[in-house]
This record gives sequence, structure tokens and C-alpha cells, in this order.
Amino acid sequence: MACTNIHPTAIVDSKAELADDVTVGPYTIIGPDVKIDSGTSIGSHVVVTGHTSIGKDNQIFQFSSLGEAPQDKKYQGEPTRLEIGNNNTIREFCTFNRGTSQDKGVTKIGNNNWIMAYVHIAHDCNVNNNTILANNSSLAGHVDMDDFAILGGFTLVHQFCKIGQHVITAVGSVVFKDIPPYVTASGYDANPHGINVEGLKRRGFSADSITNIKRAYKTLYRQSLTLDEAKVDLTQQATKAPELIVLIEFLNQSTRGIIR
Repeated sequence: MACTNIHPTAIVDSKAELADDVTVGPYTIIGPDVKIDSGTSIGSHVVVTGHTSIGKDNQIFQFSSLGEAPQDKKYQGEPTRLEIGNNNTIREFCTFNRGTSQDKGVTKIGNNNWIMAYVHIAHDCNVNNNTILANNSSLAGHVDMDDFAILGGFTLVHQFCKIGQHVITAVGSVVFKDIPPYVTASGYDANPHGINVEGLKRRGFSADSITNIKRAYKTLYRQSLTLDEAKVDLTQQATKAPELIVLIEFLNQSTRGIIR
């Protein structure tokens, strides 16, 4: 540990591995099994513990707790992990727990995520890339969240749920089942309310692609088809609309059932 940007009130274990340019704020505590890569800045009063690795160019604000033991009664101190990628913004009072041996043993946060204040990410979650989790949203254990998904403030996601690509939820949504790619959801229980048109436009989807996704949404939700019947129809549509492939793959992998 050759880092020289550590505030004198911070406590950094001598076994921790920090790149030379990592910044550590006042009263922050960093444990012995922590690795932090270059360009990352950690604010004041942050606790980073456990087998936690943090990549490059992350900005971690004050009072967050990263890598603490999972909130799982089955946990018996196994050396599980938290892995955070690159270029993430993690705002105040966030709590990310490491994994459990009952799953893959790791909680993963990918790259370029915008994670607002008071967000909780529980054990064994997998948050991919370019997501947004607004204030006070929470993921229970074993949740998967795909690229470009957005959770509105105070959204709660039940354990083992999957959130598809380009999904957006409204404020205060409570999610008990999987949300397929492109879908806008809201409510308690969360229900589908069309597709995330504005988000798709911002990410460069063409008008034709958005039309294809709208047609797929109608197939899935507006034609009174069973899920198996809808999947057959969507598979045919995907032969001319490759943007639907991720939707079909998601439906085939869903284990909790989808919001409907």
C-alpha cells in the first residue's frame, strides 16, 4: 500500500491493497482484504470491509458501508466477496453486502452505474452496467439487474427477481416477479405499463426497432395469449427484429414468472 492520499484520521489496514492515487477521506475504515484500483475516491466515514475489490475511477461518497457480512441467518463467516467494477458513482449511505456460500459467493456491481443515496444491494446480487438506482431503492438477495435498467426511488425488488435490459420502474414500485426487457413497471405489485420509449430513444434505438418492441409488448401483454403462445409468436417476430432476441432469452430464463 503506497497510497499517499489518505487522510490522517482514516484507518487503513496495512494488508489492504490501494493504488497510489486512491483518495481516502476522514474517518474512513478499510479492512485487510480490500483491493482498490487507481482513480477511485472514497469519502469520509466510509467502511470498506470483507473480501472486497473496487475497480478504477469510482467515486464513493460519505457514510457508505461496502462489503459487510450478508444479512442472512445461514451465513457462518465464509470468505465471500463483493466486486465493484469501474467508473461507478455510489452516493451517501449506500450499503452493499457480500455474497453467501449458498449462491456463487459474490455480489457484483459492474461498470458505469449511478447509485443514489440510501440504496441497499443485498447478498448475491448482480448489477450489470449503466444502470441507475434512485434514492432508497433496494435489492433483496439474489437479484439480477441487466444493462441500462432504472429503478425509481423507493423501488423494492424481492429476492431472486430479474430486471431486464432497459426496464424502468416508477417511484415506490414493489417487484415480486421478473420484469422483461424494455418494460415500464409501477405499482404494488408492480404491473406492466408499456415500454420505456424515451429511454430507448436516448440510447439510439431506431424508430423501426421501437415499433418492433411495441409490437412485441402487445403480443406479450395485450392479446390474451399464454406465455408459451406468446413466446412462439415472439420467436417468429425476432427473425426480422433482432432487438427481440434479448426479450426471448429473458423469458426463457425466467424462474419466478414475469409481471403480467
